[in-house]
Amino acid sequence: MNPDKLMIPLTQVLTRHREQILPMLGGKANGNARALLGNDAAMRTLATYSYALLPGLVRLTLKEPVFVDFVMTHRDQILERLLVQ
Repeated sequence: MNPDKLMIPLTQVLTRHREQILPMLGGKANGNARALLGNDAAMRTLATYSYALLPGLVRLTLKEPVFVDFVMTHRDQILERLLVQ
């Protein structure tokens, strides 16, 4: 799987729903979100929430467990995209 191809729709979800995602994780852009995203449970929550918001064609192509593994593997890039706004 090419991470760049999946990162595009994920970045769109993170950008569009940033205001809902950060409070759900208990963080703020300059607060403790960085520590929380280092937590596996918080990352899985983010992955599950984000998966439901992906375009339908992406969800048909990519099953949720694969997406969750992708998010866990690329957590640093996701953190950067979530906090840099």
